[in-house]
Amino acid sequence: MVAPLSAAEQSEVLRINGNSFFNKQRFAAAIDAYTEAHYMMGLALLQRQEYAEGVKELEKALDLGRGANPQGYMVEEIWQELAKAKYLEWEHASSQRSWSLQSLKEACEQALREKIFLGSSEVEGNSDEARNTHLDEQLRSLSEVFNTAGEADIPTEVPDYLCCKLTLDIFRDPVITPSGITYERAVLLNHLEKVGKFDPVTRERLGQHQLVPNLAIKEAVQAFLSNHGWAYKMED
Repeated sequence: MVAPLSAAEQSEVLRINGNSFFNKQRFAAAIDAYTEAHYMMGLALLQRQEYAEGVKELEKALDLGRGANPQGYMVEEIWQELAKAKYLEWEHASSQRSWSLQSLKEACEQALREKIFLGSSEVEGNSDEARNTHLDEQLRSLSEVFNTAGEADIPTEVPDYLCCKLTLDIFRDPVITPSGITYERAVLLNHLEKVGKFDPVTRERLGQHQLVPNLAIKEAVQAFLSNHGWAYKMED
């Protein structure tokens, strides 16, 4: 019995197939093969816990998949794996940052106590009550600084302007219509195909050729996700 190919081996076979399709000018088939090759290699790297390289491969697969077929099942599948990897990457980094901040905060608090009580002459009144009051004020200020430093890792709400009006999820591939409204590309294409060729909000006539990538929103989403990795978490 022949053992099943590993994800890395499948990736190499798909890459070779892609090259063959390309040489035969079967470009659509080549793109599909390359997309799946990057996807499988991404999965293989993630299995080895090589998150940074795995994410790069999945991002390549996602770009190719979106270019070929934004509504294809592979695009959603790749995005789910990419989001999962990005979330795990953030979760690990967040835990490290939290531990480092807590350790630094405790060291700063200890240093502050020693400074105030050993250098009591600097505190006006030079009494236990005056020192305690001064210490409490300094500790509150210190706590505010560290709370602010850790805010990016605290899950909140994603700003509305970064979310699709139809799905209410953060944008992945935003497109803007002539009416000025931005939607998730795959969701809007599905609406145009199955519901009707009109803008879901304004009801104005709308065709696929009128959709333009909203690069400003896409960059804003990427900037938000780079600083708030918790937003990659997919609903169970």
